[in-house]
Formats: sequence, structure tokens, C-alpha cells
Amino acid sequence: MSVRLKVTEAIKQIAKEQHVTLPELTDGLSLHETGFDSLAFAILVARLEDELGVDPFTISEDAAFPATVGDFVRAYENVPA
Repeated sequence: MSVRLKVTEAIKQIAKEQHVTLPELTDGLSLHETGFDSLAFAILVARLEDELGVDPFTISEDAAFPATVGDFVRAYENVPA
């Protein structure tokens, strides 16, 4: 399963658990428009760290939190090996 698919599936699962109605997940969708609150994002990052073995937002001192779904996915796709 690709990193993109793992990230989007995790978003969908957490939305279901948190009773959030997601709009269509496109690369240009603002993360604010997903309906996730800070708890949902914290769960998402923790779950992805468990599944993928990395948190791209803590491995770099200058990492900025992404603005869109596409930016969020790329943060995980572009983690140095």
C-alpha cells in the first residue's frame, strides 16, 4: 500500500471515529476544511507514526505544519530514508 493511500485511509478512519463528515480528499483541500480539530490531527499523526514509523513534523527542526491535504501527504512521502 502506498504512503498516500495509508495517509488517506487513516484520515477516513479517524473521521469515522470522530463523527466528522469529510469533503472529498483532494490535494488542494485545506486541512481546515477537513473538519478535523486539533485532537483529530494529533490522533492522525500518532497513528501514522505507529504505522509508518516516522513523524515528519518532529524529525526536522524547521518543519512547518502543512496547509493542504496534498502537503500533508507529501510530508510523509518525502521523509528521508
